[in-house]
Amino acid sequence: MPYYEHTFIARPDLTPQQAQGLAEDFSKWIEERGGRVARVEYWGLRQLAYRIKKHRKGHYVFMVLDVPKDLVAELEHRERFSEDILRHLTVKVKELPEGPSPMLAGRGRDDRRR
Repeated sequence: MPYYEHTFIARPDLTPQQAQGLAEDFSKWIEERGGRVARVEYWGLRQLAYRIKKHRKGHYVFMVLDVPKDLVAELEHRERFSEDILRHLTVKVKELPEGPSPMLAGRGRDDRRR
């Protein structure tokens, strides 16, 4: 099966536990249909580059998936009609990425230039 990196942004008025609960619900849904979720990362409540549906912030959740193409389309369709999801993006990758994503790997470092 092909590999995908899937990121969604949840509404900022959700708690972090509710945002992670959305990821758990989607993970269960994927596994019930024969797919596999290799990794789920919660990136936190982050500032958006521009307003989305009148929101300036959102909870970012990153998932690494091993699923068929039609299941990805069905997942995106479910997210499109979810009121809790502001945006989503799925990217096909050639192999499963090793280690934490660059967003988590960069935590703890201070990259700001003075």
